[in-house]
Amino acid sequence: MKNLFLNILITLCSITAFTSCNSDDDGAAAVSSPYKQYGSPFANMPQPKDAIIYQVNLRAFSNSGTLNGVKEGLSRIKSLGANVVYLMPIYPVGVLNSVGELGSPYSVKDYKAVGEEYGTLEDLRTLVDEAHKMDMGVILDWVANHTSWDNAWITEHPEWYQTDDSGNIIAPPGTGWNDVAQLDYNNTELRKAMIDAMSYWVYNANIDGFRCDFADGVQQSFWSEAISTIRSIKNQEMIMFAEGTRRDHFDVGFDYTFGFKYFETLKKVFSEGQPASSIQNANAEEYSNNYDDKNRIIRYTTNHDVNITDGTPLELFGGKQGSLATFVVAAYMKSVPMIYNGQEIGYAERIPFFNRSPIDWSTADADVLAEYQKIIEFRKNSDAIKRGAYSGYSSNTVSAFTMKTNNETVLVLSNLTNSNVKYIVPATLSGSWSNGFTGQATPLNTEITLSPYQYLVLKK
Repeated sequence: MKNLFLNILITLCSITAFTSCNSDDDGAAAVSSPYKQYGSPFANMPQPKDAIIYQVNLRAFSNSGTLNGVKEGLSRIKSLGANVVYLMPIYPVGVLNSVGELGSPYSVKDYKAVGEEYGTLEDLRTLVDEAHKMDMGVILDWVANHTSWDNAWITEHPEWYQTDDSGNIIAPPGTGWNDVAQLDYNNTELRKAMIDAMSYWVYNANIDGFRCDFADGVQQSFWSEAISTIRSIKNQEMIMFAEGTRRDHFDVGFDYTFGFKYFETLKKVFSEGQPASSIQNANAEEYSNNYDDKNRIIRYTTNHDVNITDGTPLELFGGKQGSLATFVVAAYMKSVPMIYNGQEIGYAERIPFFNRSPIDWSTADADVLAEYQKIIEFRKNSDAIKRGAYSGYSSNTVSAFTMKTNNETVLVLSNLTNSNVKYIVPATLSGSWSNGFTGQATPLNTEITLSPYQYLVLKK
């Protein structure tokens, strides 16, 4: 999927107005651009399966709500174990039909500017430079489906938008998102402008990829063009993350899709008493409908949306211990984990993103943070968790599964109830194991009793 230079060259020459194709001194295909590259390729960008993604809500992460506030907190993200910093939209926010105190960051007024509330382009460059020095990549949130109503494109290029029968520009159909206007990807010039805007940030801020908002709403042919272009700009790994569920997202070059169904199933285990085995069923369903062995699905126990609409992990998953028992399942079950700022300290408050709502980091639960760090550290060092083959052995109360390579097998047992439970150990799993966190020998016989919300990570 990466560095398919011939296909990229053909695609760029045929569909990208702002680039032209030529050859460098070594005879390799090269892409020219109106932009000069800031910075150097990030040599230590993690491979897609190695990523541990940390989502930053700029309005909440620091007291200042700025890019500099994120830069000052990079050591906190690094100490957690994350290696990809995902910034929610950094662009100027539209004010027409805006929602909340400051408007939605997903209502983009200018795709090629940093919003004044967040800082400057230079601030973003400094943040990316510092993250790279700490071996962390930086990806931006990209909102391709719609713009704010006061985006200049509305008046300069009304033909780039979908309209009703009377010729009026419309909001995204069926969404209720009345603060934004629906773009029309049947328009070739719009596609060129959007790809140009995405490329702008790779060239001018040296960012390392994009999380693409509402990717299901945009035509796949556009994503194919955009991803080919983005991957051709720098000689490094670039992460492309679709907030969507369609199988063909993988076909056009996305590394990840989003585990909506999985999250909903996690909730129902706690809110409706569904069996723990329903989680492995959701996992199977997502991968059967949306799967390529090279790729993974993003899994989470909270994010910016569900945090305010559904609740924090503490609310949804049985408090501190239950939320940890759930996170280890989500982080290890054939996935790439995403952590939303604050969850790693057991933050109990919901975090809105339509206004400034700084996280009170002084309330950090040291035990919760240490457990997140332990879970993430083991994942970083386990090839089985990151690349292994999955097998499920769950019961009604215990989420149980193995991740296996030729050299390592990891077994996860997580009691997702607030009661002591007995788990009958399948014959294939009995025998000698060691605790993945402590190294202590942990033999499994015919059954094991797990205390409320207890989880074990075993390996051999």
